[in-house]
Amino acid sequence: MSRAKRSDDWGFPRWRPYGSNNEAQKVRLCDRHGCSDPGNCPAPKSPNSPERWYFCETHAAEYNRGWDYFEGLSAEDAAARAAEEAQGARSYARAQHYAWGGPGDGTRSSDEMRALDVLDLEPDADFEAVKKAWRALAKETHPDVKPGDADAAKRFAAGQAAFEVLKQAEDRKSWKPA
Repeated sequence: MSRAKRSDDWGFPRWRPYGSNNEAQKVRLCDRHGCSDPGNCPAPKSPNSPERWYFCETHAAEYNRGWDYFEGLSAEDAAARAAEEAQGARSYARAQHYAWGGPGDGTRSSDEMRALDVLDLEPDADFEAVKKAWRALAKETHPDVKPGDADAAKRFAAGQAAFEVLKQAEDRKSWKPA
């Protein structure tokens, strides 16, 4: 009776060397007639269908050029679907070119960015520009200049709050511990 050879992996299959199994790898071929390249790019057979074609990269690009995402939908359904898709993609559009982060170096918080918007300033505006914009807004909307104008009073209050936020941020930047 011959004894079976003991394996060196101690029962842990991950310890076996790569490619140690002798099984053939399954390769799915491109579904385009006559193509013998691997088909690893799934594409829907029809709009709103779970069934998929599997194309090579070349034929997937060709297939996508002629694809109409809204085919078979009414105009109202297509508009509703487009609005729903845009709703989910808005965050990505806002983040293009670091527009969400202010000047791009992350030095301004979101509160500071909103305060700069209230004062109609660019994200990279310095504190001198903030003071100048605040004075101009105060001269236009101060309750003593426009008594009884509720809209001007709201703009003045918003400008005052924005200036305070930016002033505190400037104080934090210039503060040095003793």
